[in-house]
Amino acid sequence: MEVLVFLVPLAITLGAIGLMGFLWALKSGQYEDLDGAAWRAIMDDEPGEPASIGPAPPPAASQGQS
Repeated sequence: MEVLVFLVPLAITLGAIGLMGFLWALKSGQYEDLDGAAWRAIMDDEPGEPASIGPAPPPAASQGQS
Protein backbone atom coordinates (compact mmCIF):
# COMPACT_ATOMS: atom_id res chain seq x y z
CA MET A 1 0.00 0.00 0.00
CA GLU A 2 2.91 2.36 0.55
CA VAL A 3 3.81 2.03 -3.13
CA LEU A 4 0.57 3.85 -4.02
CA VAL A 5 2.13 7.01 -2.59
CA PHE A 6 4.52 6.90 -5.57
CA LEU A 7 2.32 5.29 -8.23
CA VAL A 8 -0.70 7.60 -8.01
CA PRO A 9 1.29 10.85 -8.48
CA LEU A 10 3.32 9.14 -11.22
CA ALA A 11 0.13 8.12 -13.04
CA ILE A 12 -1.33 11.61 -12.71
CA THR A 13 1.90 13.17 -13.96
CA LEU A 14 2.12 10.85 -16.97
CA GLY A 15 -1.55 11.48 -17.78
CA ALA A 16 -1.00 15.24 -17.61
CA ILE A 17 2.04 14.97 -19.91
CA GLY A 18 -0.02 12.93 -22.39
CA LEU A 19 -2.87 15.43 -22.25
CA MET A 20 -0.48 18.34 -22.81
CA GLY A 21 1.06 16.53 -25.79
CA PHE A 22 -2.35 15.89 -27.29
CA LEU A 23 -3.43 19.50 -26.81
CA TRP A 24 -0.17 20.71 -28.39
CA ALA A 25 -0.74 18.45 -31.41
CA LEU A 26 -4.31 19.67 -31.71
CA LYS A 27 -3.25 23.32 -31.47
CA SER A 28 -0.42 22.96 -34.00
CA GLY A 29 -2.72 21.51 -36.68
CA GLN A 30 -1.60 17.87 -36.67
CA TYR A 31 -5.20 16.69 -37.12
CA GLU A 32 -6.21 19.13 -39.87
CA ASP A 33 -5.82 16.83 -42.89
CA LEU A 34 -6.39 13.22 -41.86
CA ASP A 35 -7.07 11.89 -45.37
CA GLY A 36 -4.32 13.71 -47.25
CA ALA A 37 -1.44 11.42 -46.32
CA ALA A 38 -3.49 8.32 -47.07
CA TRP A 39 -4.41 9.57 -50.55
CA ARG A 40 -0.87 10.72 -51.31
CA ALA A 41 0.41 7.23 -50.53
CA ILE A 42 -1.84 5.55 -53.11
CA MET A 43 -1.98 8.21 -55.85
CA ASP A 44 0.35 8.21 -58.86
CA ASP A 45 3.05 10.86 -58.87
CA GLU A 46 2.64 12.07 -62.44
CA PRO A 47 0.17 10.81 -65.04
CA GLY A 48 1.85 9.10 -67.97
CA GLU A 49 5.10 8.16 -66.22
CA PRO A 50 5.82 4.42 -66.03
CA ALA A 51 5.97 2.99 -62.55
CA SER A 52 9.44 2.18 -61.29
CA ILE A 53 9.29 -1.38 -59.98
CA GLY A 54 12.93 -2.29 -59.59
CA PRO A 55 16.43 -1.06 -60.27
CA ALA A 56 17.27 0.32 -63.69
CA PRO A 57 18.62 -2.21 -66.20
CA PRO A 58 22.36 -2.07 -66.94
CA PRO A 59 23.42 -0.09 -70.00
CA ALA A 60 23.71 -2.03 -73.28
CA ALA A 61 27.18 -3.30 -74.25
CA SER A 62 29.05 -1.62 -77.13
CA GLN A 63 28.90 -3.37 -80.52
CA GLY A 64 32.55 -2.74 -81.52
CA GLN A 65 34.28 -4.48 -78.57
CA SER A 66 34.73 -8.24 -78.18
